[in-house]
Amino acid sequence: MPPRRRTDPAEGRAAVAAWLDDPDGAARATVRTAVRFTLEELAAVAPGNAVEVRVPPDGAVQAVAGPRHTRGTPPNVVETDPATWLGLVTGGLPWADALAGGRVSASGERADLSAWLPLQAARRRR
Repeated sequence: MPPRRRTDPAEGRAAVAAWLDDPDGAARATVRTAVRFTLEELAAVAPGNAVEVRVPPDGAVQAVAGPRHTRGTPPNVVETDPATWLGLVTGGLPWADALAGGRVSASGERADLSAWLPLQAARRRR
């Protein structure tokens, strides 16, 4: 079963585009919508429950195939801030650079999201 969408895809794409146009000046609600939309996109392209991806305070999602986590702290966690997350999903920030720079915390053997990032739905259309 595909993940349930909470963000209208058209609104999500528009929020991502608005963030790309002005990353430092995008309204807080726009950033929140962009983050939630892209988290939902990740769950759609990498379905599963093995990794918990957290982008506080805007959202979290479980994704990536593998053993399901049900209690306590998940063994595979990725956590970052909204600007870093949007940089990763749009292709403006490579996964390896974000890890090396300490902008992403990734723990667990399945916590490498480089196979799915950047997200096709979040890339700037030229």
